[in-house]
Amino acid sequence: MITVLYTLAVSATLALVLGFLLGFFKKVFFVEVDPKIMLIRDSLPGANCGGCGYPGCDAFAEAVAAGEANPSGCTAGGKDTADKVCAIMGVSADALETVAVLACQGSKDHAVAKGNYTGVSTCRSALIGTNGIKVCEWACQGFGDCVTVCLFDAIHMGDDGLPHVDETKCTGCGMCIIECPQKLLVHFNKTDKGAFARCNNRNKMIPQILKSCSVGCFKCGKCVRACKYDAIHLVDGIPVVDYEKCTSCNDCVEACPTNVLYLR
Repeated sequence: MITVLYTLAVSATLALVLGFLLGFFKKVFFVEVDPKIMLIRDSLPGANCGGCGYPGCDAFAEAVAAGEANPSGCTAGGKDTADKVCAIMGVSADALETVAVLACQGSKDHAVAKGNYTGVSTCRSALIGTNGIKVCEWACQGFGDCVTVCLFDAIHMGDDGLPHVDETKCTGCGMCIIECPQKLLVHFNKTDKGAFARCNNRNKMIPQILKSCSVGCFKCGKCVRACKYDAIHLVDGIPVVDYEKCTSCNDCVEACPTNVLYLR
């Protein structure tokens, strides 16, 4: 009986000492947390998609509270989230809602394949192993790496072998853009209206372009000459539109012989 009482006394004493030490060190090493961090974190969608450039929502919230990140930087949350975060930080929201758009129309029917590919079924592997499965070295490989990383079910592979973006679901987080090894997916501001080029072929050899893809841009410049507003120019052989000047007149679209341009 004495042994039991002795054991209980020792245990109680140890618990008391350890409790005191824990309380003491908690005060000594206490790090004050900015209350804004939790407020910002609660305003975020919690997707941890990385579209803001940070490892997750917690890291982004800390960076915003510390003044190291743009309060409008959560692309997944869109304007509503930007408004909430900016209100917490006491600044004005300037977020632009964006979606991912594919700058390629080299489908199975349009882009010539090199042959039968039997390697690992990812776009990156196909490029590393065979320098791509299509004759056009800028073409979409069609294995859907972008689909795999999308957290919002906004991209699906079509029967044509190209990824198709559901803009009603796309949050503009940018994960598919980062994942695409060909850099064919780009951010497009929802507020912009005008022509968009669905080609990324920068080859300067026109005969080779025509042989590799029936809908490739072969740098004829007809779109540039057709534009009366100086809103379109060839940059590295690709039509680039200035949306502040573009009026959606459709002249460049009609002038393009391979239907590279379309109005958004």
